[in-house]
Amino acid sequence: MWVLEIVDVLTGHRLDGLGIQPRVISELPQIFTAPLLHFGWAHLISNSIPFLVLGVIILLGGLRHWVVATLASVIGSGLLVWLISPPGSVTAGASGVIFGYLTYLLVRGFISHNLGQIAIAVGVFVLYGGVLWGVLPFSVGVSWQAHLGGALGGIAAAWLLHRSPDRRTVPQLNRRS
Repeated sequence: MWVLEIVDVLTGHRLDGLGIQPRVISELPQIFTAPLLHFGWAHLISNSIPFLVLGVIILLGGLRHWVVATLASVIGSGLLVWLISPPGSVTAGASGVIFGYLTYLLVRGFISHNLGQIAIAVGVFVLYGGVLWGVLPFSVGVSWQAHLGGALGGIAAAWLLHRSPDRRTVPQLNRRS
């Protein structure tokens, strides 16, 4: 992301156009590029630390968990932005992925009933829980759509990866003759 911001600055901010423009079919691939781009250094700096901290915590649980959580967050965030953001807007930045990481970490322990993961969730909530207000449309110029979509993606990833095995199959009815 930092290298891309340098390239963006050197090219007169031409990469900013690779953000997501809502309801334009040709913009759907931008769902995957938008989280890598930022509208300036302050935007990038504000996203870098939580992206790194939360991403590393997830990665410590395994590469598969990180990949699923990242893809679910990127797709959830990007699709919601594409579907409901105001016409003519352009959305970019990693905050949707950050919200996905945050909700993934908050929800996974409760889904898996793992005390260690619940403890991590409590710690993550203490550090970053206040940002959850970002899923509400209070701040002008901030994509609550990306935040909400990423959060939903994180919840979906936690459910997919951590639900108990007995809930993964349809129960069979016991029949007596």
